[in-house]
Amino acid sequence: MVKIRLMRMGMKGAPSYRVVVADARSPRDGRIIENIGWYNPLTEPSTININAERAKHWLGVGAQPSDSARSLLIRAGIIERHKAPAQPATSGKAPKAAKSAKK
Repeated sequence: MVKIRLMRMGMKGAPSYRVVVADARSPRDGRIIENIGWYNPLTEPSTININAERAKHWLGVGAQPSDSARSLLIRAGIIERHKAPAQPATSGKAPKAAKSAKK
């Protein structure tokens, strides 16, 4: 399984990240398949630079983004934010209330 994830770079206290495609079994900073971009959280506003064409290619062939990578892909406009599933409509009945004790 292939994942799109962040690879930490930079000095202690001054992180920057590479957005990479890697095998899911490799460690966080282990061997990568392809570097598709980078992210710098220290600039104001945060800098996100991701190759959209390559990211869409990898998503198209089944790569699963990690939670943090998914957030960056949404912020970069590469994938759309999915809304929460709609709650099922009630049939007009009030929720069951606790029955009072009968005498």
